[in-house]
Amino acid sequence: MPKRYWIIIITYVATQLSALIGVPVLASLGIARGFDAIALWSVISFTIATIIIIALLKPDMKEAQMRSDRSSGLKIFGWSIAGVFLALFAQAIAALIETELLGIPAGSENTMDLMNIAREAPLFILLPVVFAPITEEIIFRKVIFGQIYKRSNFWLAVIISALVFGAFHFDFQHMLVYFSMGLVFAFLYVKTKSIITPIVAHMAMNSFVVLSQLFYSEEDIRRMQEQLQTILTGGLL
Repeated sequence: MPKRYWIIIITYVATQLSALIGVPVLASLGIARGFDAIALWSVISFTIATIIIIALLKPDMKEAQMRSDRSSGLKIFGWSIAGVFLALFAQAIAALIETELLGIPAGSENTMDLMNIAREAPLFILLPVVFAPITEEIIFRKVIFGQIYKRSNFWLAVIISALVFGAFHFDFQHMLVYFSMGLVFAFLYVKTKSIITPIVAHMAMNSFVVLSQLFYSEEDIRRMQEQLQTILTGGLL
């Protein structure tokens, strides 16, 4: 794996851990406290990390421009839009399997925790809608999935990258959901040969999730999930 990829991974991990220092510093300086401090530090740290990561990917960008098999802008746009629906459908199927077959409670504590921060500090919304899709797709699809895919096969690359994806979200209970998302985003990446496609699809999907979480109560969301599961169960059976 190229040295710049290792630097990208280290940058991402360091950014995730930096909140342990950055948030208390903001609070001690009286700049921000509580959720506001978390939101402000997240945006600052991920802005810097995103700039560094994109700068490190310049050689890859030049290489992509020279490829004869690269997808057109129209194809990337089309698959990005289709990818949103594919990801939401795959996620719904995975959630149905978790609840109906595995007995895992619906809903992700990780998502709920993030939305609690977003409700109290709206600036935090930039993290799941903008920064997370960019950095996560570069890390988990381009770097991890891409490097394994070159040396093995699609499914092994998807499984490993999805496991790491779920691990970084500290949500092992819903690993099947993360696998379903990883599968769709990896497919989009391979199909269009452009990391832009899963990034855009990931952004759109996260935007949909954030808006639904902000404007609907947990009871409303749970009711909609149950209705969707009923429709899917009827369709599958």
